[in-house]
Amino acid sequence: MTLNEIADKLVEGCRNNTSADNLDALYAADAVSVEATDNGMGREVQGIPAIRGKHDWWEATFEVMDASVSDAMLHPDDRFAVIFELKAKHKESGEVTDMKEVALYTVADGKIAREEFFYAV
Repeated sequence: MTLNEIADKLVEGCRNNTSADNLDALYAADAVSVEATDNGMGREVQGIPAIRGKHDWWEATFEVMDASVSDAMLHPDDRFAVIFELKAKHKESGEVTDMKEVALYTVADGKIAREEFFYAV
């Protein structure tokens, strides 16, 4: 897959709430995911099972009330960024939070090798 195809498929999956389905297709087996803060799993995880675990944690912890996903912004030949804006309710506390983050994806050998998340505070 080309950088553009990977970026478009990732964005489409995020918009259609099927991003977890894209993990095997888009991510390298040893991909690294880095968060800006530690949400209880460490800031950095490696491998599709660990990244899937982050998705599972998110789904179990938050209810997304509203969301927007920007088009991918390419930085040829190996990176792209996406802006996520959402309103989410913490399932346990009921607290509603507006969130904004930029995700930077690095692609190698036709797969996402690294994702990094930057949060607005």
